[in-house]
Amino acid sequence: MATTTSLKPTSNLNNFLRNNYLQPLQTRVENFHEFVQDLSQNNQITYQRTILSESNRMVTIWDNEAQKARKMLMFASNNYLGLSTHPYVKEKTLAAAQKYGIGMGGPPLLNGFSKLMAELEERLAALKHCESAMVFSSGYNANLGLISGITQRRDYVVYDELCHASFYDGLNLSKAKSLSFKHNSLIDLEEKLKKAKNSCLGEIFVATEGVFSMDGDLPPLDQMVPIVKKYGAILVLDDAHSTGVIGKNGTGTAEHFHVEKDIDITVGTFSKSFAVAGGFVAASKEIINYLRYFARSYMFSAALPPMVLAAVLAGLEVMENEPELRKNLRNNIQYAISKLEKFGFASLPQSAVIALKAPTDMNIRKANFTLSQRGVFLNAVEYPAVSISEQRFRISLMAQHTKEDIDKLCTELESIWSDPTLRQ
Repeated sequence: MATTTSLKPTSNLNNFLRNNYLQPLQTRVENFHEFVQDLSQNNQITYQRTILSESNRMVTIWDNEAQKARKMLMFASNNYLGLSTHPYVKEKTLAAAQKYGIGMGGPPLLNGFSKLMAELEERLAALKHCESAMVFSSGYNANLGLISGITQRRDYVVYDELCHASFYDGLNLSKAKSLSFKHNSLIDLEEKLKKAKNSCLGEIFVATEGVFSMDGDLPPLDQMVPIVKKYGAILVLDDAHSTGVIGKNGTGTAEHFHVEKDIDITVGTFSKSFAVAGGFVAASKEIINYLRYFARSYMFSAALPPMVLAAVLAGLEVMENEPELRKNLRNNIQYAISKLEKFGFASLPQSAVIALKAPTDMNIRKANFTLSQRGVFLNAVEYPAVSISEQRFRISLMAQHTKEDIDKLCTELESIWSDPTLRQ
């Protein structure tokens, strides 16, 4: 039986963690089960909505409450260019399955390195203006393997405080010392570099993101580069949400700031614009060769299936041959910004990710459930993904969205914002 430390559905995960921190495992899992059940019974949970259709601007979901299928506008997918349903990508994916089968049955370093993987790594290196690249089984594993594999005890890692969770986990596995700098602060970056330089006996790495996933803003990369060079540091850029979207040709944030040749190591993922799974690291030949043997998440993970590799290769072709997709996306971004400004951004939007800061007294779980019932599929980001005071609705735009779709989103958000029953 759960103990009295379980919570009312109006409580948040922060309170749950604090009240159950010292509880034994069985008590914790029972209390958490009760916590989630309470949320579900009180219409405050929108996780694991079952999608019955392909993922595009419109999806069909299974409504557990009504026990029927219904359509929703999708504003929660990172499928920014709609590649998951692109006819050419689907054709190439099916052809790869017919020719190569469905899997390799081993890691790339042993028996899992295929012709498709070799071709993709070559294409990715060219895309990121690097000598070489390597493909990981996920973007998470790319960050994990890079940071833990390339650093040593003598090194320092200086990083933006809003770097992705996978970066933090890689850092936890690393033996290197680390210092975070205030988000996008050039002054604090230099202060931390001075501190690292004074005590570092090895290499200094500086890590930031091309697009910060919870805010949708960009780093001042063109201003960061000379500071990083001044201290002889190695610059690492996580371009997960940028590839395919940012820059004239969609090659990423470095292209946007005209510093393509100044990025030492780029991390990327296939789970955003490419709409599949997997990740990569692009760098010099020497760094990539080293990582193939010392990135444990690469060495001990099975290679991506041929269909996924083919889908990414086809996606790269579409990005190159159909620039109108990026144009449509950028037009949608500008239109959405103009319509959503009145709600208050968590940060000035500069990408396909737009974060609306929820009012501090809003029950964000109940509000998102209400949006879901009204046909808008949105992600509510609550603690611990962000701090309690920074909870927000995270909107992801697609090239396929119409102005009418965005108008519908705004209409429903206005209703949510003005509904007193959604305030705590």
